[in-house]
Amino acid sequence: QVQLVESGGGLVQAGGSLRLSCAASGRSTFITYTMGWLRQAPGKEREFVAAISGSGGRTYYADSAKGRFTISRDNAKNMVYLQMNTLKPEDTGVYYCAARSIGYVYDRRSYEYWGQGTQVTVSS
Repeated sequence: QVQLVESGGGLVQAGGSLRLSCAASGRSTFITYTMGWLRQAPGKEREFVAAISGSGGRTYYADSAKGRFTISRDNAKNMVYLQMNTLKPEDTGVYYCAARSIGYVYDRRSYEYWGQGTQVTVSS
């Protein structure tokens, strides 16, 4: 089992940057999980943003995140990060850190463990 706690959200102007962090803990081995960031805007379904394999050797991005967001992890610290640059108002939402061991990485239903989320608000 994995417990996840996000931090780093906030209010930023369009064009600005934020770095989200996710701290993992629990009895399971962190490196065995692909870690993802997903977000949910008001009135919309939760959607995939980015993911990173257990070793960190493979990364995956939604089209909306490519070129602007970078996901990374530090397995020695059980941490996952999402660097978000050139933020847009449409990036506004609650960002969740999640862990998966099997299933399609882009499918939110594949993620077994979730954090409580951190709010990101981008003003125009």
